[in-house]
Amino acid sequence: MTTLGAVFRPQLAPERLRSVARLADDVGLEELWLWEDCFREGGISTAAAALAWTERVRVGVGLLPVPLRNVAITAMEAAGLHRMFPGRVVLGVGHGVQDWMGQVGARAQSPLTLLREHLVAMRALLAGERVTSRGRYVTLDDVALDWPPETPVEVLAGATGPRTVRLTGEAADGTILTCATSPDGVRRARRLIDEGRAAAGRDDRPHKVVVYLLAATGAGAEERVRADLIAEGAGDEPGAGVTGDAKAVAEAAQRLAEAGADSVIVQPTSDEPDPEGFVRFVAEDVRPLVS
Repeated sequence: MTTLGAVFRPQLAPERLRSVARLADDVGLEELWLWEDCFREGGISTAAAALAWTERVRVGVGLLPVPLRNVAITAMEAAGLHRMFPGRVVLGVGHGVQDWMGQVGARAQSPLTLLREHLVAMRALLAGERVTSRGRYVTLDDVALDWPPETPVEVLAGATGPRTVRLTGEAADGTILTCATSPDGVRRARRLIDEGRAAAGRDDRPHKVVVYLLAATGAGAEERVRADLIAEGAGDEPGAGVTGDAKAVAEAAQRLAEAGADSVIVQPTSDEPDPEGFVRFVAEDVRPLVS
């Protein structure tokens, strides 16, 4: 069965997270996803709070920008969350928005190389390995976590361009695709992921694909979705975004699932007026219609 979730967007003040997270838990939402967006909210701090306030909902972070983070710190924080909340954490890393990285003096000359080195080191550290690395960006000298996760965990990576999507197949356990991704885009991504996995000889576990689905209901929904898609650079992408009732949203989610998405995370527009109502809508109205 396709996993269905919703996004708590960081345009909302951090103090709004408690009510949204508790509602998500109460109404049976499967996954609540958070973003580490500059310069709004930290991914690990908000994830830890959401997990502590809830009992069952899985909390995803999509994504943590690797130029901002030493891989040892990322691995330590990830391991802590996985040990404190086993089975309820999904973490993804990625290039980050390059303009934002430039604002803080962290823009990498080769984002692809940095992401590859970060993924390789992070997966090894979380697997309990002792790591020495002398890469272009990642340097570790005989580093091992004292408290690695007690069971194997997944490290996902966000991707848009074809080279990065292929890299996620090589070096990550799953791929996060933006709301600008149509069903055809999911199929293209799956082919690139499979190429990357084949090149790396990866057959250790199934590769998870998570896709955001931009959605809005009610008055002005079409204009709101179109504005957000334009902001994402995908205003003319056929099949990206959906407006309408629960049936329309469910059908759009089903098309993404049939194209190869394992998880569809329904993303409200940046001006969504009722985030709690949106979470309830996804869990109670849309979820029963998605197989």
